Amino acid sequence: MSGKQPLIEVQDVSFRYGRNPVIEHVSFSVEKGDYVGIIGPNGSGKTTLLKILVGLLRPESGSVRIDGMSLDVYEKKFEIGYVPQRIATETASFPVTVSEVVESGRTAALGVFGRFGSEDARAVQKALKIARIADLKDQRMSRLSGGQRQRVYVARALAANPKMLILDEPFVGIDIAAQKDFYDFLRELNLKEKLTILFVSHDIDVIAEEVKSVICLNRGLLCYGKPSLLHEPQIIEKLYGRKITHIHRHS
Repeated sequence: MSGKQPLIEVQDVSFRYGRNPVIEHVSFSVEKGDYVGIIGPNGSGKTTLLKILVGLLRPESGSVRIDGMSLDVYEKKFEIGYVPQRIATETASFPVTVSEVVESGRTAALGVFGRFGSEDARAVQKALKIARIADLKDQRMSRLSGGQRQRVYVARALAANPKMLILDEPFVGIDIAAQKDFYDFLRELNLKEKLTILFVSHDIDVIAEEVKSVICLNRGLLCYGKPSLLHEPQIIEKLYGRKITHIHRHS
């Protein structure tokens, strides 16, 4: 930990659906500019944790702070870019263009009565350029590949000029070749745009190679630190209840 104010602080957070505990006493902090992979078995609370971080769910106990401010009173939630699980596959048939989807990312910043102006148009064009989909701006979403649609939703989040980008299993519905390209894209966002990124994935080996930090979650926080932790058999056994053999990738 540095002496700087963390961008995200999660303190003793617990959450349950009815009588079923999903997250129990989870605490960690994320520095500005970090690139974090969140991993754990199905039902371990990963999606619930992300929904708590973006303010869609309130923890039963504990607290979340963004830039030193309680999330309950944090007024600029549009600065938390969020790409939900399976959104690229579930909205594939929507009769809208790429530009229309990305423009919708400005809605929260504008407010209910805000008018789309030149500043908003510039933000949208910048987001399209950063996501490398400016040439697709007039295309219908239904004509795009899974990887292209996923970039559109990242661009929608970027249009609000977020402080962080949070993605829930962004590689679902994307073929292997496109996944590699999308990982490269996320790494570029982190390095060149200085964007703090957290994402959920089931690909242990890729996360171990790609990210700066890893969160291991199985209802409780099992580990948080350098991705080399994922090469420790005891950590994987705690996560999944059995030993898993790694296949290390080489470029």
